[in-house]
Amino acid sequence: MKPLATLSLDLDDEWSYRKTHGDPGWQDLPTYLDRAVPLALELLAEQELRITFFLVGQDAARERHREVLGAIPAAGHEVGNHSFHHDPWLHRYARDEVDTEIARAEEAIGDATGVQPIGFRGPGYSVTADVLEILWSRGYRYDASTLPTFLGPLARAYYFLRADLPADERRKRGALFGSVRDGFRPLRPYRLATGEGQLLEIPVTTFPGLRTPFHLSYVLWLSRMNAAAARSYFRNALRACRLAGVEPSVLVHPLDLLGGDDVDTLSFFPGMDLSGALKRARVASYLSDLKARFRVEPLGEYTAMLDARQGLRVRPASWLERGSEA
Repeated sequence: MKPLATLSLDLDDEWSYRKTHGDPGWQDLPTYLDRAVPLALELLAEQELRITFFLVGQDAARERHREVLGAIPAAGHEVGNHSFHHDPWLHRYARDEVDTEIARAEEAIGDATGVQPIGFRGPGYSVTADVLEILWSRGYRYDASTLPTFLGPLARAYYFLRADLPADERRKRGALFGSVRDGFRPLRPYRLATGEGQLLEIPVTTFPGLRTPFHLSYVLWLSRMNAAAARSYFRNALRACRLAGVEPSVLVHPLDLLGGDDVDTLSFFPGMDLSGALKRARVASYLSDLKARFRVEPLGEYTAMLDARQGLRVRPASWLERGSEA
């Protein structure tokens, strides 16, 4: 039997990218979900894959999205909580604000899809001990918010270079994408001990050893320079996971399926100079590579398998904020 892998999609909408970038007009909540979700479901059906979609509560709360979001579980996919307002500075929230943020998203997602989420991913890989303790108290089974890479500060510098933000907004985003010490966090799942129980942490996997990302947005950005080399990089990352005994958790975003010809307001996002059709063809090839090497499961089902295992490492929830070496 092939080793296990997981696949998830963070359903960030157009307004959330423009909000993080500081663009005017995001408050009108411009959207591409009516286009992105059917494209994602079609591609996943062609690949015969079931995955986890992390939904933003603000989108789930809008009546216009109920049908398209309801199509996700109807197609056999899982749904998770991706916060209500999609603020990548969630780590700056007070505890009561975190509780409200998670609860509002949970309620909206349940109303829109008929499914109660059991997993959470913080926007911008943002997570704190408060988040984890609140998730446990609300009955969540896993968190999937960490990205163990050393490249967070470089990603933040690139982001600030392309964003025209006043000083107060730059301070708010000062820890966006994490720090160098995040690269020392584990690649394999582990348990985080809150005050009342243990929550599984399932990291978004990075290249074993190198700790460079290989989520599909990153691979597509590499493919702009050399498509064959980018695919080889992705395959080598999967090969390294097998050699290291790491069960990869691979991440997709809607803009991996949409190009500049589909959305003309997000040119600042890496890879938006590629057409949507070309992106979708490349993503299909990457998913085929993943399927060829691993048995791909949604995160919730993978969590149930992890719960049956013995010997997962246990860390205190506060350890995430310290970023101690693994």
